[in-house]
Amino acid sequence: MRRRDFITLIGGAAAWPLAARAQQGERMRRIGVLMNTSASDPESKVRIAAFQQGMETLGWTVGRNVQIDYRWGLGDVERSRAAAAELLSLAPDVILSNATTATVALHQATRTTPIVFVVVSEPVAQGFVATLAHPGGNMTGFSFLEPSLGAKWLELLKEIAPRITRIAIIFNPKTAPNAALFSRSAEMAAKKNAIDAVTIPFDEPAAIEPTMTRLGREPGYGLILAPDSFASVHRKLIVELAARYRLPAIYFQREFTSEGGLVSYSADIPDLFRRAAPYLDRILRGEKPADLPVQQPTKFELVINLKTAKALGLDVPPTLLARADEVIE
Repeated sequence: MRRRDFITLIGGAAAWPLAARAQQGERMRRIGVLMNTSASDPESKVRIAAFQQGMETLGWTVGRNVQIDYRWGLGDVERSRAAAAELLSLAPDVILSNATTATVALHQATRTTPIVFVVVSEPVAQGFVATLAHPGGNMTGFSFLEPSLGAKWLELLKEIAPRITRIAIIFNPKTAPNAALFSRSAEMAAKKNAIDAVTIPFDEPAAIEPTMTRLGREPGYGLILAPDSFASVHRKLIVELAARYRLPAIYFQREFTSEGGLVSYSADIPDLFRRAAPYLDRILRGEKPADLPVQQPTKFELVINLKTAKALGLDVPPTLLARADEVIE
């Protein structure tokens, strides 16, 4: 069992009571949170608990001196825009934004409300900040993954599934506009390993099963899931289809692997939510996002699902198992 599995601080709450009031003489502050997942997603609860714990250690207690309003984008562009508008209508002092789709929606909606993003790759390339050291606008935060990880994923997948001869890199270009950077990195690594690589975009849930079915009918395919809110929301279906068609796959979040995926290599997302708390604290106390440098992830996790590997007929090398942060049996 992982150290964070026991965290159940928030239950199923999607928002905190509007009736909460600060103690006498203490000003009630308001935080908005735009999540890329759903309120019922177990990982949402883990992330929110990590964030709220971080805020509490800094003296911010829900119902005493802070109110937190949650909205859910569900990895969808239009829903994220609507959720962003709802949050901004509440006039929050600062907003925590989870992933690219949510951050794009907020970036389009406001250039004045302070925003701290988490789980966003390439924030400079996406125009959220001017530079990592000097963001320069109303946004700052914690980046997620570097495009060079595309090559790392290819190498790890080849190590765990040496018989693959072709790779499909999958993502939704609407919700992951920067995924092509990861794809190019993976394609270059594939070429060095004599593996044919193809990029396959899908932009709606109905396209997932036909895509996976087609790949499953072709011999020698493996899958790389590029960082994408859409894929995260639909991870259960993707993992189930990968198992059905016996497709070895590597994922950009550990949640895929904990739910039956083969392998993942990723930054520790709850750690990013926890680290975001001091930035919101500093903004609430008067500092500007423009002056707070974007920070990089410091904790990464290699997770291997040994049960899935056995179901696919794969013998995981002992050297790879020894490097894993977690092995699911």
